[in-house]
Amino acid sequence: MQRRRTLGLATAAAMVAVAVAGCGSSDSGNGGAPPASGGEATQVTVGIIPIIDVAPLYLGQKKGFFADRGIELKMVTAQGGAAIIPGVVSGQFQFGFSNTTSLMIAQTKGVPIKSVVNGAASNGKVGADVTGVLVRKDSPIKLAKDLAGHTVAVNTLQNIGSTTVRESVRKAGGDAAKVKFVEIPFDQMPAALDGGRVDAAWMGDPAKSLAEQQGARIVASPFAETDPRLTVATYFTSTQIAQRDPELVKKFTDAMTESLTYASRHPDEARQILTTYTKIGSDLLDTLTLPAWPAEVDTASLEKLASLGERDGLFGDKKPDIQALFK
Repeated sequence: MQRRRTLGLATAAAMVAVAVAGCGSSDSGNGGAPPASGGEATQVTVGIIPIIDVAPLYLGQKKGFFADRGIELKMVTAQGGAAIIPGVVSGQFQFGFSNTTSLMIAQTKGVPIKSVVNGAASNGKVGADVTGVLVRKDSPIKLAKDLAGHTVAVNTLQNIGSTTVRESVRKAGGDAAKVKFVEIPFDQMPAALDGGRVDAAWMGDPAKSLAEQQGARIVASPFAETDPRLTVATYFTSTQIAQRDPELVKKFTDAMTESLTYASRHPDEARQILTTYTKIGSDLLDTLTLPAWPAEVDTASLEKLASLGERDGLFGDKKPDIQALFK
């Protein structure tokens, strides 16, 4: 089987989580109609990871939602938030995509960023969410609580993956402190699990589907079990851009909101757009688990995620200011 490069989902000062087959750097034009005003379009560069979660961005570009507002999108792919967040702060990107835990970590370190619009959320389906903890078919691990005392692979230590996995273990009555996490890239997890290098692996598609094809089974759905409405990732900008050019931020936010709504109502089109910026094959396209794409962030779920991050020591001595970061 040809290896598909899978990059971590949603990202930032510590990277992270839910993956999909990535491709190389991608520069895209607006792909839509000329600006409605007839004037020259403003080129906007967005730092992203080529994963399932950003499908609405590409779909909105194709449908002309950004061009209608005078925005010519240029998407630049990165390995993770460790590159995207500094890129946004330095002005290399006007906007970026990151998982919400990484954004919280960055904020508590004094990085001047501001979330502007939702990116992706849990679909709320335990056993069929966008990420899951998988074990081998013959594993003695049957439930999330059984993960205690075992080794679980995550793509990045001390981030949204390990935090939500621990919550699944707690909710199932297990001792979360006894779970051992090891860092393994998503695309290497199916082989690591099948070969017995780890007892379990937290992964998203296409790695999750590949592992299931090898006989692996899901024992936990950390996002959905943490909160069925969990806001997983958002698009963000620098506080400098937010203050200096609020009109641009509004146009991007409005276009992205329309894109999220359209993708939610047209999942088949969202799946198909994946073939334009990833290397996902047709054999996996129909079986991939899509996230939810609500237009608004769920503040209550973010408060819960922040509390879990504090419990796990992700933020040092500071506490994330959810209202300032996401409102």
